[in-house]
Amino acid sequence: MEHLIYPNLKRQEISGIRKFTSMLVDYPDAINLTIGQPDFPTPNHVKESAKQAIDQNFTSYTPNSGVLELRNAISHFYSEKYSLVYNPEDEVVVTHGASGAIMAVLRTILTEGCEVIVPGPAYPGYVPIIEMFGGVPVYVDTTSTAFVLTAELIEKHITERTRAIFLCSPANPVGTVIEEDELKKIAKLLRDKEIFIISDEIYSELIFEKTHHSIAQFEGMREKTIIVNGVSKSHSMTGWRIGYTLAPVFISKEITKVIAYFLSCESSISQYAAIEALTVGKDDAIEMRNEYKNRRDLVYSRLVSMGFDVVKPEGAFYIFPSIKHTNMKSFDFSVSLLKEQGVATVPGSAFSNYGEGYIRISYAQPIEKLDEAMNRLEKFMEKFKRA
Repeated sequence: MEHLIYPNLKRQEISGIRKFTSMLVDYPDAINLTIGQPDFPTPNHVKESAKQAIDQNFTSYTPNSGVLELRNAISHFYSEKYSLVYNPEDEVVVTHGASGAIMAVLRTILTEGCEVIVPGPAYPGYVPIIEMFGGVPVYVDTTSTAFVLTAELIEKHITERTRAIFLCSPANPVGTVIEEDELKKIAKLLRDKEIFIISDEIYSELIFEKTHHSIAQFEGMREKTIIVNGVSKSHSMTGWRIGYTLAPVFISKEITKVIAYFLSCESSISQYAAIEALTVGKDDAIEMRNEYKNRRDLVYSRLVSMGFDVVKPEGAFYIFPSIKHTNMKSFDFSVSLLKEQGVATVPGSAFSNYGEGYIRISYAQPIEKLDEAMNRLEKFMEKFKRA
């Protein structure tokens, strides 16, 4: 009966990241630089608030869009941090992590055959969902613009079928940030077009030297922008699975329907933990961000000293060096590095064809481990100097 399975689903494969990380069971002593999550524990005060929620029997269903107290906290957080005002009553929806938010948003706006512009290389969670819901992903090659999606690149890919554009800043897998001036150009380009903008801002609290700007801040953009964010990266709460969307009422009410019929609601305990994170812990990310910056500086300087061509990340906790000078495919390079030196990285091909020729290194590891990983990488690269 396999032929009865939904064809759009059967065509999808497990993410290239998951495929590669599944190999790590055979290398228990490897230094794992594939991890796409913070290595810090969830803050103690957040964990305590969850325990209190259990003790106070906050264990029942919640409203489909999330408890109002959490939606208030999300609204205040965005107002204070980014000067964007959303009504918690009907413009904020709590989702199953940022990934769940992306799923709900795409289910809300996509119809068969419409196109979604995606920057390449791209986070591998976008395209499979676009395709499962009948959309057509349109990759934009950002390798010539230091991995930044620009208005000029977007304009070349807009057609009468374009339904939405993904913006991700800071970006996974490259750590780049779309600066304010470029966002203004994008806003000017899209202001009069009936195209949704999905602004993935999950790493917004992890920008190093610059300030986070959302496309929704610019004239005419709030009405067509759906912001996706959550507490996974900012508060080291990946397993708590709390994300959210911020969008105008006409979009948010439809996203809420998706949540209602797909999931009913998110975990009540996790929601109360997220309230604590976004209120008492609204600045919890600062300490982690400072440490990521130190790690970024170490890894970047070591890679440059080894001769890698690499863009310096401006946020998140990823770096994406080119391995083109080795003449190896990214998957083969990562496998060889793992087998020969015990360092696990993610092949750039996991992030679309535009990631081929690169590897992703996550520096969400203690600085001592990163230093040792760079030592091992340097030893691995010696054979290319001899060739």
